[in-house]
Amino acid sequence: MVDVTDKAKKYRDVAYYPGCALEGTGNGYDVSTRAIAKELDLKLTDVKDWNCCGAMEVKNIDPKIQTYLSARVLSQAVNVNKQDVVMAPCNGCYHNLKKAEYDLAHDPKSQEVVANLSSKSGHKNYEAGQAETIHALDWLKATVGEEGLRKRTKGKLAGLKVANYYGCMYVRPRHIFPEKDKGPGSESTSKPHFMDDLLAAAGAENVEFPLKTACCGGAHTLSDSDTSTKLVLNILQAAEASGADVIATECPTCHSGLEMHQVRAEKRFGKKTNVKVMYFTQILGLALGIGPRKLGIHTNISDGMELITEKRLLP
Repeated sequence: MVDVTDKAKKYRDVAYYPGCALEGTGNGYDVSTRAIAKELDLKLTDVKDWNCCGAMEVKNIDPKIQTYLSARVLSQAVNVNKQDVVMAPCNGCYHNLKKAEYDLAHDPKSQEVVANLSSKSGHKNYEAGQAETIHALDWLKATVGEEGLRKRTKGKLAGLKVANYYGCMYVRPRHIFPEKDKGPGSESTSKPHFMDDLLAAAGAENVEFPLKTACCGGAHTLSDSDTSTKLVLNILQAAEASGADVIATECPTCHSGLEMHQVRAEKRFGKKTNVKVMYFTQILGLALGIGPRKLGIHTNISDGMELITEKRLLP
């Protein structure tokens, strides 16, 4: 078992895999992640010549090709970046890289396909165990932790009520996340708490939010928009019923879905909700004294500036 202090040292300099969404609709997540890394003196080095992890589309057509695409990202990190920790903020990317790790450790067919495609593509084959994939929550929890955030933020988020929304891919399926559910200090797949811990350390009040791992219907947004809107509306209404000012997210697909379907729910079904939506990195950035624009908050569909002003979160 790796000691917490060893993880803190290991995670301070990681290969950063933003993934496709963070270069597009999830740009606010990317900008805020880089901003707090700089503020906290943590080093992020982009995986060189990275590619899509396979996301949903490729995986639905051929899961083995998706495994290869994720394996190539890991190969680039290990063989080109010369790093053995890959930090993926996006839940989809994090999930797919972890799934590739699991498949390469347990499925001979996946090993064969990845080895063949790696050879044809002219890069070194990636083998399970050569790198560790972590989420942005693991990264901040291990390197700075609650105590570090308390010292740096001095309770700046006091008075802000937050509903922490993890989404479904952060914890499911459980078997691809062997580091979770290991008791004190580890993340839980049934009741995740890392985001709660970090924001509470910065002074926020985490509300009791029952839908923190409910699906937002992101995979069905284009094929069945009404179902996605209804799933998102459940989440938004539950957050408001819990008294939240803002929903904290840690996935670009979930974040975009909550924002877009909040607008659609009012237009399509006449159901208006007022709870704001921000990436947890944006909220932590505010607590660290970083300005909203430097955190990409102006790129959110959900306009949180009135809330930010009301809660005195400007630098």
